[in-house]
Amino acid sequence: MPAVASRRSLAERFAAEFPLSHQLHDQARRVFPHGVTHDGRYLEAFPVYVDHAAGGRKWTVEGKELVDYWSGHGALLLGHSHPAVVEAVQRQMAKATHPGACHEKEIEWGQLVQRLVPTAETVRFTSSGTEATLMALRLARIFTGRPKVLKFAGHFHGWHDFLIPAADPPYDGAAPPGIPPEVAALTVVLSPNDIDAVERTLKADPQIGCVILEPTGGHWGAVPIRGPFLHALRDITARHDRLLIFDEVITGFRVAPGGAQEHFGVRPDLTTLAKILAGGLPGGAVTGRADIMAHLEFRPGKPKMKHPGTFNANPLSASAGVAALQIVADGEPCRRASSTGRLLRRRLNVLFAEREADWIVYGEFSMFRLLPNYRGPRPDGDDFIPYNGDLNKLDGPRDVRLMHAVRQAMLLNGVDLFGLGGMTTAAHTEEDVERTVTAVAATLDSLDGERGALAP
Repeated sequence: MPAVASRRSLAERFAAEFPLSHQLHDQARRVFPHGVTHDGRYLEAFPVYVDHAAGGRKWTVEGKELVDYWSGHGALLLGHSHPAVVEAVQRQMAKATHPGACHEKEIEWGQLVQRLVPTAETVRFTSSGTEATLMALRLARIFTGRPKVLKFAGHFHGWHDFLIPAADPPYDGAAPPGIPPEVAALTVVLSPNDIDAVERTLKADPQIGCVILEPTGGHWGAVPIRGPFLHALRDITARHDRLLIFDEVITGFRVAPGGAQEHFGVRPDLTTLAKILAGGLPGGAVTGRADIMAHLEFRPGKPKMKHPGTFNANPLSASAGVAALQIVADGEPCRRASSTGRLLRRRLNVLFAEREADWIVYGEFSMFRLLPNYRGPRPDGDDFIPYNGDLNKLDGPRDVRLMHAVRQAMLLNGVDLFGLGGMTTAAHTEEDVERTVTAVAATLDSLDGERGALAP
């Protein structure tokens, strides 16, 4: 009887399944630092390369079909290549990609933002979410005359110097590499969901001019935030005469057509937007109170924030944004994506309970997060917050080897996760959910087989 061949490791199966991606990554490593163009796309030993996408699926260069939960890093509420967005961009492409002038489509785009976002008195477009939060912070400094900003640990507001501190663990107060300590000192960091700490800090430090946060919690809900905290934060910032900035780069047009501020009924002073705003193309915006936004105006004798930007409100992004927001406006895409997200979370938690696995999934709206090595009660709905919102347990240092192994195993089983989670779109279906549950079950089996290799 012939000897049974030794079982291949997860890494060996991954390399065998995606040989063309491996070859492309070998080329990319000679072009880009570590072979990637975004930190989140880094994967041991190589990432997969995608050829095309449609709806809730995408296909690798090897032709392997994947259920996609990256959703364009959250930019695609309607799914990949929505026909209305594709047609709008194609039509504009034939007219002009960059006229170097004002154009009608930018007005239509801005009017849609004003229509949908409750606090959008005036709008200024940027090229990205990072640029939007940088603009909001500079406007706040001009308006208040105060240099400091208060943010929460684990909340990501782009990669510029003033808001990248404490965006990722460890939350030890050290300035990130490349950020001068003198600059980092202008950013005051608090643990999330501690409203008493916010009040004490604002009372003690008159140099803080504004507070910024992701309104559903840092890293799109890793440590969830609920409505009562947002309402209390609005009250405290108003009483202490500080500006409140909602970073709705992720939540804008996803939680509801008007974002988290519409859903929770809280009115920030400024709002930053990107991602869904531009229909999946590059684009961001700052919107809010007209008296603050007026510092972008040309007013004799008044301080003005300088704001150029080669691709601000470019017609391709404007066309995609108009097409997407017109569809989003009635709220149905938000409801569909959130409904699918709830179904996915429920089905996965049933799977974990049936298998007595030390995993859960949590989240709300159209966002979900897998939590391995979990010790605690099982979720009983979207109101559930694991570990009572403990920052370091939910958004602390990660087991990098486990994360890469999970992504490899899920890709082998036809699903691409955004780290240990993802976002559903209006294009995802119940079939996608069932395929995902099957893939997670197979991934748990693979991880059991890799237990020795993954042990610390």
